[in-house]
Amino acid sequence: MTDSLRIRVLMVEDHPVVRQGLRLLLELEGIQVCAEADSIKAAILSAERCSPDLVMVDLHLGDEDGLELLRQLAAEQPSLPLLVYSMFEDLAHVNQALRAGARGYVTKREGAHVLPLAIRECAAGRRYLSPRSAQQRAESNEFLSLQEQQVFELLGRGKTISAIAARLDLSPRTVESYFVRIQAKLGLSSMKELRQRAIAKHL
Repeated sequence: MTDSLRIRVLMVEDHPVVRQGLRLLLELEGIQVCAEADSIKAAILSAERCSPDLVMVDLHLGDEDGLELLRQLAAEQPSLPLLVYSMFEDLAHVNQALRAGARGYVTKREGAHVLPLAIRECAAGRRYLSPRSAQQRAESNEFLSLQEQQVFELLGRGKTISAIAARLDLSPRTVESYFVRIQAKLGLSSMKELRQRAIAKHL
């Protein structure tokens, strides 16, 4: 797993003032911005030259589309973690980014602590969705597998682990593993949050 104090990030953002502010934020968190880029071409070159641990991409790059950059980077360096940092919060953009190869998605209206957390999670090989982007996906449920949707629905009805296991003909340990997977997909950090989300969805 990548040491959070040594994570090297390539920042792809077309606004200089935004880049400056983000650099200061990340450096305070012990995360190094090894290069900056404001276009697809510059980002591709920087990714080759500085060998970052993660690339942070804005979906709006002037006249260019950040989704295209995600596709190119995912094709050229499939093991390189890609994290979207965007003003877009709608489900369509979140899904498109993930399909294009992003491992994480953070909206720009999140609190300052969310972006460093997302960088650490994605650099460590895990998927991360910020609260606002996760909420969009949770409301649709389309990204959960059928079995995960069933577990999520039964949890929202107030069923216990043993009751869910009996209903779906699963072992309690398997149900618990589904809880962990669903938490990761929804960007939640605890079982309490998962239960609250499931109940809210059911209601």
